[in-house]
Amino acid sequence: MNPEKDFAPLTPNIVRALNDKLYEKRKVAALEIEKELHKGKECILSAGSGTGKSVLPSCSGIIYDLKQGDRLVREFVAQNNTVQIKHVIQTLSQEFALSQHPHSRKGGLIGLAACSIALGKDSGLYLKELIEPVLTCFSDADSRLRYYACEALYNIVKVARGAVLPHFNVLFDGLSKLAADPDPNVKSGSELLDRLLKDIVTESNKFDLVGFIPLLRERIYSNNQYARQFIISWILVLESVPDINLLDYLPEILDGLFQILGDNGKEIRKMCEVVLGEFLKEIKKNPSSVKFAEMANILVIHCQTTDDLIQLTAMCWMREFIQLAGRVMLPYSSGILTAVLPCLAYDDRKKSILHSGEKKKEQPKWVCEAVGP
Repeated sequence: MNPEKDFAPLTPNIVRALNDKLYEKRKVAALEIEKELHKGKECILSAGSGTGKSVLPSCSGIIYDLKQGDRLVREFVAQNNTVQIKHVIQTLSQEFALSQHPHSRKGGLIGLAACSIALGKDSGLYLKELIEPVLTCFSDADSRLRYYACEALYNIVKVARGAVLPHFNVLFDGLSKLAADPDPNVKSGSELLDRLLKDIVTESNKFDLVGFIPLLRERIYSNNQYARQFIISWILVLESVPDINLLDYLPEILDGLFQILGDNGKEIRKMCEVVLGEFLKEIKKNPSSVKFAEMANILVIHCQTTDDLIQLTAMCWMREFIQLAGRVMLPYSSGILTAVLPCLAYDDRKKSILHSGEKKKEQPKWVCEAVGP
């Protein structure tokens, strides 16, 4: 970075501190950007030391209750000087957060978080500019940078709350990648941010489900175990929100759910069983709103799989579909018979699995009759 370059309204002292390799000096610079917050205010930024000894919720790092007066952003907010606010954010983004120098990137991240806190509820007006450079750092090769990016975005989201929902897809996209991060500190930081975002979604009635479904449909086919767990956890959350009707979009994600059901991880399989079970309960409660025909062929395919759990679950679903939808399923009779008839030739072990599974699910007749005594 060119030391002679003018970064006004950032002072030379702030610029030097933001570029410093020492975390404490970068923190002081952030405090100069951010306005005085009264002593005792809730800790938002927390584990900024990057030592790996504590993660975001511990409040052991940055605590914004220091008696530092704001020289920048809060003055601009008070003056309604949007031009200067945007200029500060752009400078922190382009010259620092997206810099080639790692210490500058760290300084930019903490500076953007400080801007968000200083802006308060007005941060919603600048979220695109605040979020995009932070998300770019999610892909940084340095695990510490990725951790700082989690920390910065946590603070931005914490301040903005429901105002971040129009940016949900890019946040979800970034978090889905960090879910599989090899660094445990980064992973822990992303999980905290993930929980915060889930809280915001569940407490809001402005979540754009229609806009989210294409991304969910794409990501549900991930083969990464952690990404799959992340996806399933979000489906469970969305299913639990009364104002969100995920059942309408089940045909778009059902195939992906059955594929996740075949995961090698026991915990993921169990989570997926729970999700499918919740959907089946909804189908039984509201059969008139279910798109049976759009899901019939998906079930036919998975009824023919070699995975015992997938096959059993698909057959249970097919049984319920036939009972609930009746004649709607007639066009799929050929496929259903193709899937079920081979079960008659199963050996005793396979029949035992199907029988015991059906008994456990209290749905014995349909599949048990199909596989024989």
